[in-house]
Amino acid sequence: MKTLTKEMQAAITPSKALELLKEGNQRFVSNLKINRNLLQQANETSDGQHPFAVILSCIDSRTSAELIFDQGLGDIFSVRIAGNIINEDILGSMEFGCKVAGSKIIVVLGHTKCGAVKGACDHVEMGNLTALLTKIRLAVDDETQTKENRNSGNAAFVENVSVINVKRTVSSIMQRSPILKEMIENGEIGIVGGSHDITTGEVTFFPETIKFGS
Repeated sequence: MKTLTKEMQAAITPSKALELLKEGNQRFVSNLKINRNLLQQANETSDGQHPFAVILSCIDSRTSAELIFDQGLGDIFSVRIAGNIINEDILGSMEFGCKVAGSKIIVVLGHTKCGAVKGACDHVEMGNLTALLTKIRLAVDDETQTKENRNSGNAAFVENVSVINVKRTVSSIMQRSPILKEMIENGEIGIVGGSHDITTGEVTFFPETIKFGS
């Protein structure tokens, strides 16, 4: 697998970037990962990097974007934080990845059985975690389908909140970053939300969150 060059990155469209991620996840699920010389890729990217995607995912140890999308060194920017939420620093990182470094797609990736989402569902308060979970609480409040057992013991409720949280984050990126919003509207980059099933390894993208410009 060739290391991405600036020319190769420039030739990738937002829709092609999504296709590359889908193909990589299919390889992961099928246990047919590409054989890469990571040391060679390290050497070849030592003078510059040209990743084609920025992926915001959870810190969960089972949700490594490089692994579940079968990508090598220099292929993706990986942003990880509990509950795949955003703040100014993460938005700035995304703006760097797309506007400065040339990435073609932003992926907001949630996952099943997310501990941060469960914490928000249970109104957990603990040190600095409290402020982080408050951001996810907005998704808990938006989940109006479940009338009883609105806690982490209700698996369906947790998954509903997780999906809502992803979709809220996609919308918030557009709202809070004029730079990224303009790039998306101009078709320079795309954005999409999805969920990683930690049991099967499969990533499902949400069609209603896909935005590739007008």
